[in-house]
Amino acid sequence: MLTSLRRGDGSVYLTVERNQRDNWIHARWYGHQTLGTIMDGGLTYVEMLRTEPCPKLLNDHQNLIGAFTEANTWIQQVWTPLIINAGLRYFAQVVSPDIFSQLSIENLQQRIGDTLQMQLFEDIEMAEAWLRAQEPGV
Repeated sequence: MLTSLRRGDGSVYLTVERNQRDNWIHARWYGHQTLGTIMDGGLTYVEMLRTEPCPKLLNDHQNLIGAFTEANTWIQQVWTPLIINAGLRYFAQVVSPDIFSQLSIENLQQRIGDTLQMQLFEDIEMAEAWLRAQEPGV
């Protein structure tokens, strides 16, 4: 089932779906993000994992634009402990072609890379292959 989160103007900023076959959550982000959209999206992941645990997240930023560094403290201090407690272990991040988004995700990886197995990828196929290679419980 696909969940779409929308801005006040009706435009979609995030779609999230569970990939049952590969046992991961696939999130696709669109456009500019705010602290509010990132918090709502992140908490959507947490609820999905609490409802039906799975250890893997495919987080796709290919259509994301701009920096989101202001959200990284919240992601590090609030979201990361929640998502780990909900069962996440492997975090495959497909980076945006936008340089400001790339810098934001690199900053985030420095902050949380020791607590989650997080890898950055330039294309979705490499991210999917890495996630498939991760065994749950390892």
